[in-house]
Amino acid sequence: MFISQEKLQSNIAEYVIYMYQVEDMIRAYNFNIEKIRANVIRPQVKSESLELEAVKWYEDIIQEMKSRGLETKGHLHRLGEVITEMIYLHNTLKDVVKDQKYLDLLTAAEENVEAFQKKSDLGALNIVEVCFQALYMKLLLKLQGKEVSAESEAAFDTMRIVLAYLTKAYHQMKAGDMSMFEPAK
Repeated sequence: MFISQEKLQSNIAEYVIYMYQVEDMIRAYNFNIEKIRANVIRPQVKSESLELEAVKWYEDIIQEMKSRGLETKGHLHRLGEVITEMIYLHNTLKDVVKDQKYLDLLTAAEENVEAFQKKSDLGALNIVEVCFQALYMKLLLKLQGKEVSAESEAAFDTMRIVLAYLTKAYHQMKAGDMSMFEPAK
């Protein structure tokens, strides 16, 4: 909970991936707040007031997931909003501003994105969504103790760099700094 608030402010890409993990953890505990309290919250939170705050936060997410039919798959509406904003930003940097550095990063990642999209059967997702899915899959592999080959690591890295650039631009935009939309001099 507290991690999500910090990541929301400091690194939107890490926030999205963290929240994907929270959603999957809630599903793994079958939406049972008592199991989450015992196995996730109590080991991390030492004061009763913070524990109650964390329980409330998880209960709200559980309620939202259940009300939106996200018991087996899908993502919270708030994550969809962030992804949509990032897709708009991606399209603006790529098609309107024609940010050369961003275009170069996209070119470097393009083959890896297409390969991951095909291998993971992701259909016609936007490149931003594919990058998030790829980095989340990499996190899951690492959490499971599975080895990621050097070739795969390099492919993931191209997608991570695209999201890092987009994340920086996103936080600038949210702070009111629109300099990323100005033509290069």
